[in-house]
Amino acid sequence: MGNICGKEEPDASPPGRLLGSAPPTQHKSTIPKRVGGPARTLGGSSSGPGEAAAPTADVGDARRKAAQAAEARAKASSKPGGKLQSQLSAQKRQSRTETLKQASAEEQRRMEIANNEATTYN
Repeated sequence: MGNICGKEEPDASPPGRLLGSAPPTQHKSTIPKRVGGPARTLGGSSSGPGEAAAPTADVGDARRKAAQAAEARAKASSKPGGKLQSQLSAQKRQSRTETLKQASAEEQRRMEIANNEATTYN
C-alpha cells in the first residue's frame, strides 16, 4: 500500500537551488529616460495637451473666481436655516447647566406622569 496523496513521479525541478549556484536573475522593466512631453502648467485654460497656457492672464481670473466663491460660501453660511437649524443653534447656545436643568425637568415630568397613572390604576 502506498501514500494516497503522494506522487509516483519525482519533481522535474525541485524548489530552491543548489549550494554554490548563482541566485536567479530578477526580471525588471526598464525606466524610460524621459517621461511625457514638455512641461505644462496645471489648471490652465482648455488648450490642447501640446499647447502651453498663458499663466499671467489666468492667475488674475482664478483669484477673482476664488474670491467670488469664498463670498458665496460666507453668504450661504450666514443665512438662517429652517426650523431644524434654529433648534440646533439654540441647543448649541445652551450651557451645560441649562442642559442638565432641562433634562432634570423632563425626568421629573415623566416620573410625575408615571405616578399619576399608577394612582389612577389602583
